[in-house]
Amino acid sequence: MSSRRFGSQSLARLLGHWQQSASRIPLWRQLADALRLLILDGRLALDTRLPGERELALTLDVSRTTISSALAHLRDEGYLESRHGSGSRVILPDTRTLPTRAHASAALDLSTAALGAGPEIHQAYTHALTAITQHLTQTGYDQLGLLALREAIAARYTARGLPTRAEEVMVVNGAVSGLALVLRMLTGPGDRVVVDHPTYPLAIAAIQGASCRPVGVSLPQTGWDSDGFAAILAQTAPRLAYLMPDFHNPTGRCMDVSTRQAITAVAARSRTTLVVDETMVDLWFDAPPPPPLAAFCPNGTVITLGSAGKSFWGGLRLGWIRAPARTIATLAQTRDTLDLGSPLLEQLATLWLIDNSDTFLPARRLMLRERRDRCAALLREHFPDWRFQMPQGGLSFWIELPDMLATQLAARAEAAGIHLGTGTRFGLSGAFDRYLRMPFSLEPAELESALLRLKPLWLGINKSEQSLKQMLV
Repeated sequence: MSSRRFGSQSLARLLGHWQQSASRIPLWRQLADALRLLILDGRLALDTRLPGERELALTLDVSRTTISSALAHLRDEGYLESRHGSGSRVILPDTRTLPTRAHASAALDLSTAALGAGPEIHQAYTHALTAITQHLTQTGYDQLGLLALREAIAARYTARGLPTRAEEVMVVNGAVSGLALVLRMLTGPGDRVVVDHPTYPLAIAAIQGASCRPVGVSLPQTGWDSDGFAAILAQTAPRLAYLMPDFHNPTGRCMDVSTRQAITAVAARSRTTLVVDETMVDLWFDAPPPPPLAAFCPNGTVITLGSAGKSFWGGLRLGWIRAPARTIATLAQTRDTLDLGSPLLEQLATLWLIDNSDTFLPARRLMLRERRDRCAALLREHFPDWRFQMPQGGLSFWIELPDMLATQLAARAEAAGIHLGTGTRFGLSGAFDRYLRMPFSLEPAELESALLRLKPLWLGINKSEQSLKQMLV
């Protein structure tokens, strides 16, 4: 299988502002750290072939020696494989532990916004192991999913203001899997898909993996730009639009009723299918979100994605699609090319969790709200020049740095054993290099430890940046 070649201009956009001109760290090492970060984040996929040294040196405006030294360092670490005449190809070492990490066991992940399992997960699986007995005489293959689970999911939508029947629900292997299935059914190579900008990185990956072109609608300082959304639909004629209105990832904002009405009206007029990701819908702090977007669009096509991952536990790897019955039937036929259904044990566990969610979700929301407030206090104390808004729900802050320093900070932090989620992961073509997504899902003591380790790295980078600006004045 031949490697996919990554263009030098595309790579430069992904790298963003990786150079620290006033830093004592050699330029080749800065470049190696930035490239390693792209590989670990998955933005440089395995088996990708990098541009030639001469071409890359010209594009990045550095010496060929700098390029050669950076690539050699990554080869030594096991992130690149080079063959004479074939260039360098992205691989992974046997372990993610970097040679530069003196304390690998102390590595901290600030790039993942998710919670560990609570005691209810063990209860759910214990119940599922008992309940599965009556299903063992059957084949276990079911493209739509367990009827009792689909009925429970339908009842949740109905309670939230969107009347739903079991035949309007399909159980899938996570929300991203559901999105991939929808893309396979509705799109073809080269089709445009409108997304919020920024948006969920794995949604971008799924869209690009379907050979479609994501088109971003910039989010304003607050809320959504419904006029901009209408303009993009008119200009690009997309096959569909992917939105996350409920505690949007990464910003944490929630779409209000009037915007939901405006967005769905625009989509209905242009006959654009809306794919709505409700992964975060249960993680509200002050008030539950308005009814689902589909409730505002009775005459249009809205496909809703749900997931057990954030509400309950990521290890369940279970999600669902809510859509008109005819759409669900077509999706079931399309699914034949992907898989034969979802694991029955996980479905039974999720059914138990949905039926008992009122006993543990309120406590989970309270815990997350307390962690959000604690994280905000720590950020204000130790990083006073970082700007952010308090999220209305979800699992993370969307932080604006005083300059385009996210890639530099993340590369420095990676070498120190801290993995950060740079804003560029959530944007198209290297956008949002002055942003970080900071989860508050960690235990408070662990989070404080991570931020205290991050603080001197930030102060060093910020000081170098200020010195450079003074030199240029």
